[in-house]
Amino acid sequence: MSSVLLENITKSFKDYQAVKELNLEVKKGEFFTFLGPSGCGKTTTLRMIAGFYYPTTGRVLFGDRDMTRVVPEKRNTGMVFQNYALFPHMTVFENVAFGLKVRRLGSAEIKKKVEQSLKKVRLEAFIGRQVSQLSGGQQQRVALARSLVIEPEILLLDEPLSNLDARLRDEMRTEILRLQRDYGITTIYVTHDQVEALSMSDRIAVFNFGECQQVGTPKEIYNEPANDFVAAFIGETNLIPVIWDGKGGETLQFSWEENKNKKVVAETLFSSYERDHHLSVSIRPEAVEVFDEEPLNLQNVYEGNVELAQFTGASVNLFISLGEKTVQALILNNQTRREPQPGDKVWVRFPESHVRVIPRVMNQPARSMST
Repeated sequence: MSSVLLENITKSFKDYQAVKELNLEVKKGEFFTFLGPSGCGKTTTLRMIAGFYYPTTGRVLFGDRDMTRVVPEKRNTGMVFQNYALFPHMTVFENVAFGLKVRRLGSAEIKKKVEQSLKKVRLEAFIGRQVSQLSGGQQQRVALARSLVIEPEILLLDEPLSNLDARLRDEMRTEILRLQRDYGITTIYVTHDQVEALSMSDRIAVFNFGECQQVGTPKEIYNEPANDFVAAFIGETNLIPVIWDGKGGETLQFSWEENKNKKVVAETLFSSYERDHHLSVSIRPEAVEVFDEEPLNLQNVYEGNVELAQFTGASVNLFISLGEKTVQALILNNQTRREPQPGDKVWVRFPESHVRVIPRVMNQPARSMST
């Protein structure tokens, strides 16, 4: 088990910078996730940790050991690929034993370690079966067993669940997390799936365009996004471009950019406010309050009309037009009252404590923004 430190890592492919000046630390025994859309640099970063790519500049350290130019087979990492990379002509035993044979262990020790590893992933009954005869979930477990049997310092997983159906993904998320906790192994997990990242990780690094946008715990990333890209990528949110009007006592005052007559009040959640900042208000759908009648003596209240109501069982998703903007609200299914229906007039409120004012990095004019 080892920590991983990335110092000022940049990776270029000719004129294209896939990763830009990245600094990250993964702690010993941590389940750390690289999250972001396709082409954001997360897999390239994982491959530099594995040794399949070398950084153009910067260093990769495992603990205090510089591994920047060390070949993959000497890094003692276990890798689980998106397509599993199993040998279809081999049995389950032969696939899991492959890395141990490369290390020239004795046959008795190999047999013992393979059996122990397959028991961990609950596949001991399939030890003699051909890999080609297994289901996708079973093949994924074999890939995990093969990576863990060599007792790596670091486990690397590159979108390992993307080829599975939704129900099997749920089961395998639990299985991977159980194994990681059992082994106590430092784990770095790459995914574009926000649910996977939020439900499995100790900490998350959110990537976009080769840059790390934010690092934090799942709650920090979700509740306190660093900018509008993070807010929009992690779950659902309502984003409203705003202009700072100044302070009002203990709160901050903003106008909607699209309608300066509409105001919003927020608590201080961003370090500094300047008039040339590009800012957005972010509020999660579950935080939006919906009323049948206009509430009195409250701030951040707007009149609107329900455009769409989606019943999902436990909750109802409402899409409410506020004129310049359509916002999403999530309300619990309450069987004792009538839920708002399309065409209904309603009032929505953004509670001040749930309003996040964040820098705008998406679709903003081409001018500098200090943060």
